[in-house]
Amino acid sequence: MLVVGSANADLVVPVDRRPAGGETVLGGDTVLSPGGKGANTAVAAGRLGADVALLGAVGDDPYGRLLRESLAGAGVGTQHLRTVDRPTGIAYITLTPDGENSILVSPGANSAVQPADLTDDALDGVRVLVTSLEVPLSTVERAVLRAREKGVPALLNLSPAAELSADMLAAVDVLLVNEHEAGYLLGASDADPRELLGLGPRSAVVTRGAAGAVVVEADKSTTVESPRVEAVDTTGAGDAFAGALAASLADGAGLVEAAERAVRVAAVSVTRHGAQPSYPTAGELE
Repeated sequence: MLVVGSANADLVVPVDRRPAGGETVLGGDTVLSPGGKGANTAVAAGRLGADVALLGAVGDDPYGRLLRESLAGAGVGTQHLRTVDRPTGIAYITLTPDGENSILVSPGANSAVQPADLTDDALDGVRVLVTSLEVPLSTVERAVLRAREKGVPALLNLSPAAELSADMLAAVDVLLVNEHEAGYLLGASDADPRELLGLGPRSAVVTRGAAGAVVVEADKSTTVESPRVEAVDTTGAGDAFAGALAASLADGAGLVEAAERAVRVAAVSVTRHGAQPSYPTAGELE
């Protein structure tokens, strides 16, 4: 399994409420943890025992070293993770008492992940490719199209939401979006998730937070319920879902079965603080 995506240091500040424009709000102590949609996805899969590598970039700085250590600790291959002459990406996260967050990302080294990084050897032996949109869109498009050429199923996590070409969407095997991203694509927040297939992908999964997910396939739509938990931090929950979903698909599971496991992984993750530190191992999940 190959993840093409970002690696960020997460700087998390707990706050009672988010500041309005021009307002200063005092928060709690800053917590540093490894993050980034790509690295999170890879770590979530690695902690479940998947054979996974991350293709991305970090800076030659303490944040880059933190990320490499976290990836290695989860068993994620870093042979395609370059160190570049830019600072490691940083996500500035405010976390409110209800567990919800708002995030500002400074991409840094993630902007240096280029289409040329998608070499033939990077895809050799890969059973599932996963990518998301915190690296340049041209790189994401190259990854998806090269995967299609080599017969590798491609899972695209459309986050943060962006406009994609019809050719790219037609090359996607699994389009993963949350409800807001689905509404962005379809132009209406209450649109039927089944309409996503009309955009080109072979299947789609719409995550719905505590309500679980909806799996859309050519012949059916399936609702997958999530376990009920008390959330303390939702940071990285969508990435946990993506990593678990891809890991199960790489193991040969069907899409609904993979989504059932993914909602359990995401549910566990929101009961713990941080992104990567919150992800369960396969043993913990059982």
